[in-house]
Amino acid sequence: MKPPTALEPEPTQPHKSHIAPLPGVHLDPDPRSSNRWWVWLLAFALIGFGCYKLYVYENGKKEALSATAKTMMKPSSAFVSAAAARRGDMPVYLQGIGTVTAFNTVTVKTRVDGQLVSVNFKEGQDVRKGDVLAEIDPRPYQVALDQAKGNLDQAKGTLAKDRAALQDAQINYVRDQQLFKDQIIAKQQLDTQLATADQVRGSIEADQASIAAAQAAIDSAKLNLTYTKITAPISGRIGLRQVDMGNMVHAADTTGLAVITQLQPIAALFSIPEDQLPPVLRKLRENATMRAEAYDRDDTRKLAEGTLLTVDNEIDTTTGTSRLKAVFPNSDYSLFPNQFVNIRLWLDTRRGAIIVPAVAIQRGPTGTFVYLLKDGDTVAVRPVKVGLSVANDVSIEDGLSAGDNVVVDGAEKLTDGMKVTVRQAPGGASARSSQG
Repeated sequence: MKPPTALEPEPTQPHKSHIAPLPGVHLDPDPRSSNRWWVWLLAFALIGFGCYKLYVYENGKKEALSATAKTMMKPSSAFVSAAAARRGDMPVYLQGIGTVTAFNTVTVKTRVDGQLVSVNFKEGQDVRKGDVLAEIDPRPYQVALDQAKGNLDQAKGTLAKDRAALQDAQINYVRDQQLFKDQIIAKQQLDTQLATADQVRGSIEADQASIAAAQAAIDSAKLNLTYTKITAPISGRIGLRQVDMGNMVHAADTTGLAVITQLQPIAALFSIPEDQLPPVLRKLRENATMRAEAYDRDDTRKLAEGTLLTVDNEIDTTTGTSRLKAVFPNSDYSLFPNQFVNIRLWLDTRRGAIIVPAVAIQRGPTGTFVYLLKDGDTVAVRPVKVGLSVANDVSIEDGLSAGDNVVVDGAEKLTDGMKVTVRQAPGGASARSSQG
């Protein structure tokens, strides 16, 4: 390395001061760093202020949610309808699903063969027993009747002839007996005369049989002639015509001319569970008249009233039910064959029962209950024991008294202790009006 000369300056250390620091004084190597402390202080202050604002916001949010929850849990007023529980008689019914059947059904058929010459009914017409519905050509049967009468006359003539012959044979036999006693004729001639008389008697018996056969033929011909007029065997309503006039009909035909169904009275077949059968049988053994009512498919409109006729002689093991038959006068033709009906069979009447509308009954995890309207325009949950149910009414066995007002409309939005505003109950039931 080359030593420095006198003309060359001595190299210096960069970024180092040649001035000696004063004792007790510290010199910052970078003078700009002494002005940065307030920046950090401002940042920390802003962070602290943000945390404070977040804390205030969260506390306010929690207080608002708590207030909202308290407001929602606080009972509010609701519009409801109420009805008063009443004391009355509750009929005891057994209910079953049934089908209307004609009390009698007859397929009108011909009893003789022939051509259908007239049809005297209109389809759907009400007919009475004995009415002439159709007529078959009677001429072949009239000819058969006339022929049977001729055979009868012939048999009677033959009988008269044989009776005269018998009388002559008997006289000759008596004469021959005297001649035989006088030994004028031989014994052989007397026996021959006796055989002749017996032979005539046999002819007379044959003639009498022929007369009886001819008379039977006459009766048969008359009956067949009567069958040419087809009459209604029962009273009822006739259906659609199955055979037109001019066709040949036979007694062996399976279809028949038409079908007559008896609509007055009319029957209904329905079923009840086998567990409900004993009280019905007990009533029948007592010869009690059990009223039956037929309702429409919706079980809301009563169609007819009748009585129970009988109970089937066995229980259906596949369904565990018993079939019953009720009879209805059907004076207004409200029931029709094969119509679906709901049957209510009256068993008894419970006197002095507490009755409320069925819509008032509510069901929950603990059982059945009602919303009872209390003083101060509030409702309270009241557990009840439900008894019989008939139409739109139910009987209460325990939990209510006569005069208690229960909610019948608007119960789905109620809670225990809620204030309510009571309106008129549906159907005009009495209710207490108040303002909540």
